[in-house]
Amino acid sequence: MSFEQCQRITSLMSGFDKTWFFAGGWAIDLFIGEETREHKDIEIAVFRKDQFYLKDYLKEWDFKMVLKGKFHTWDHEFLDLPIHEIHASNLLSGDKMEILLNETKDNDWRFRRDLRISYPIKSIWSVTETGIPYLNPEIVLLYKAKNTREKDHQDFNAIKDYLDKEKRKWLQFALEKHEPEHKWLQFLQ
Repeated sequence: MSFEQCQRITSLMSGFDKTWFFAGGWAIDLFIGEETREHKDIEIAVFRKDQFYLKDYLKEWDFKMVLKGKFHTWDHEFLDLPIHEIHASNLLSGDKMEILLNETKDNDWRFRRDLRISYPIKSIWSVTETGIPYLNPEIVLLYKAKNTREKDHQDFNAIKDYLDKEKRKWLQFALEKHEPEHKWLQFLQ
């Protein structure tokens, strides 16, 4: 298990004293413990309430928010929904990453596309044996269920047999609410 890119970002984030974790395809692979496909980008997630802490922590980075599919400079305004995606680049090192803002309320994580879907905050991420935090796969797959691409199907197929009964049941429940016709549902029963 190399996960060199993830280890580099984990080192970068080691002094950040708020919750953060890898998201997207990397999170799936971190859960499995091996790289199952090529990744063209790297995504981390933070809680929306911590966005300014992250921006202050990554002082040398340039930030662009995504609004209606277009990049805009992110000055220092608080980003509310529907904005949830930020692209950051370090001009000195050439490093780039996508940052996804996650919703919370009280002690729950909430799915930004359907706020009826939630999960206890303390249960949404895990950490590898080498200390790399990642968003749990059932939540990653819920995000990937909308406008599912080939790589999303690859991620589902790679992870579905690793999901325990509780994770499968939660994903099935969430998909039935959010994407009731999704073809993954037939594999979760």
